[in-house]
Amino acid sequence: MTKQLAFHVNLANCTGCKACQIACKDKNDLPVGVVWRHVFEYSGGEWVADGDQMLPSNVFTYYVSTACMHCQQPLCVEICPTGAMTKNADGVVTIDQNACVGCRYCGWACPYGAPQFSEASGTMTKCNFCVDLLAKGQRPACVDACPYRAIDFGPIEELRAKYGTLADPAPLPDPALTTPSIVYTPHAKAQTSINPTGQLMNIEEVMK
Repeated sequence: MTKQLAFHVNLANCTGCKACQIACKDKNDLPVGVVWRHVFEYSGGEWVADGDQMLPSNVFTYYVSTACMHCQQPLCVEICPTGAMTKNADGVVTIDQNACVGCRYCGWACPYGAPQFSEASGTMTKCNFCVDLLAKGQRPACVDACPYRAIDFGPIEELRAKYGTLADPAPLPDPALTTPSIVYTPHAKAQTSINPTGQLMNIEEVMK
């Protein structure tokens, strides 16, 4: 593998508008129930009594945009019984639709829930980093759609040199599980996978 393509998301700039999610769904013509990019809303803190009024104490909210992490140790590739899941030379993990039998093992193995089952095709589907757009010298749809330019992409070593190495803002899992190809610029109140104190506020939406 000559390089590892990755995404960068600036949590300080993300407002949770979901333009990235909508652009992904539109560009890939995804059916109802299939979402390749999710936006998590994570909140914490509490309100405390001060006389006759309630005051916020350490209250925070931030948003975490995620898609397939194109992991350097992808469990989906390891567990696929047909070899349909492949990690390419550019680090992008793709699914061979002709080889996929829709067993859903990859979806169960992925700690990010990236592979999505399509009832229409009977196969698993997921973010492919908009490889067709990259081949034309264009950027992934989610990158162009963000009105606040919170999403970037490129070789992961370049992104880490530019933005740092944070890969697990809460509510995401420990990156040691799969070594995800992602870099996050933290929100001022961002927590990590170690001892988080907040909670996922839109769980019904993102866990469908």
